[in-house]
Amino acid sequence: MGKQYDNTELARDYFEKGYLLQKSGHLDRAAHFYRRSIEFQPTAQAFTFLGWVYSQKGLLREAIEQCKAAIEIDPDYGNPYNDIGAYLLQMNNYFDAEEWFLKALQASKYENYCYPYMNLRKIYEFRGLWEKAGEMFNRALKENPSYTPASDALIRLSARYN
Repeated sequence: MGKQYDNTELARDYFEKGYLLQKSGHLDRAAHFYRRSIEFQPTAQAFTFLGWVYSQKGLLREAIEQCKAAIEIDPDYGNPYNDIGAYLLQMNNYFDAEEWFLKALQASKYENYCYPYMNLRKIYEFRGLWEKAGEMFNRALKENPSYTPASDALIRLSARYN
């Protein structure tokens, strides 16, 4: 039991160091600490954040692989679904991205449902589905009324649609 507790604590410490390094722009060092965290205790969060580092370095396929590893560990964790969709959007793969955003909305462990709604909005705007895009804005704002990218974008969409 003590060894398990030690591994959990080490993993958490490494994750936190990775996060602080990532926030300060030290991506290679952040990736190192996320990998160390995973060595001691693989978590969906550590794999997802390692994927985020890879995406910031332009390594989108590697980022997607890390998110898929996160989903294998915890299929209810919503972040990797949204992140995969976002990486696919960056690769101009709108069709496949939509599926991942919809999966993010079904995840039971997700605090930021406004993100997949806003990402779906991009897809629907791209397809010229203005009403559906507007619906996604409204849902994003319902989830997080203070999410200014949604309110700002809704104003722009309304001006374009009217």
